[in-house]
Amino acid sequence: MNESQAKETSLVDTTDCLEAVGVFRGWKNFLFIVTILCLLLLQASFWVVNTGYVKAEKKTETEEITLPEIKILPKSTPPSAKELVVPLGDKQTSQPAGTTNKIEKAAKKVAADPNQQTEAAQQQQKSSFFKLTFDQLAWLIRFADYVLILTAILYCLTMLFSLKVSLLGRLGGINHIARAFFLSLAFVVLLMPWQRLFAGVVAGAMYTPCELQNACAEAEDCNIFATTLHYLRFTGYWLLVLLLLIFSQIRSGRWAKAILRRLEVI
Repeated sequence: MNESQAKETSLVDTTDCLEAVGVFRGWKNFLFIVTILCLLLLQASFWVVNTGYVKAEKKTETEEITLPEIKILPKSTPPSAKELVVPLGDKQTSQPAGTTNKIEKAAKKVAADPNQQTEAAQQQQKSSFFKLTFDQLAWLIRFADYVLILTAILYCLTMLFSLKVSLLGRLGGINHIARAFFLSLAFVVLLMPWQRLFAGVVAGAMYTPCELQNACAEAEDCNIFATTLHYLRFTGYWLLVLLLLIFSQIRSGRWAKAILRRLEVI
């Protein structure tokens, strides 16, 4: 009688643990998708600023304020300028002397710098093709950072609770879920913006809009070594964090399959 009751109690506990595994599995997959989307948004923001579609200028602590020049006109108005007769086809029109000098100066400037018009046309084409200001992009980066911190911490906690359920319910797959938990923990540690607390010592994969703006502005006039470090900081580091997250998700998937095989569900 006692053995039957013990078996029934064990079966009820196993069923409860299996239901908890289903809940953690669903939340784990949801948090994984949201985290991936936030990471992709951060990487896309870097490439948009780095390629010049969104202009990034180095932000300084103090900005110089220049006042407009105020010109005081004399009380007596000067005499009217002499008019020049400029032939235009069969008709003759009169223009002031200052207007002719301005036209000649503009023509000389265009002839001296022929690439100016091309660069201006390319910049106008970029701005018309990708209508996004840096202020709007900064808002997206801040929103992605906020969501990413929450989802990353919750994802790691979900792995921890899944590990505890497996240990208490003796469901099996401890090897996979333990590896998944430590991979998610490493993901959270490397993701956090430690440069805000330990500036110049260690940095995280996350970044603020100001950091991205200054880094992309300084990378324009850097040597090969500094440019390599620039891409390693914003692309290589991001790729490492992304791989840790994917490997953790793969391990947790193997853990769920191992539990179902052990309980002969599949």
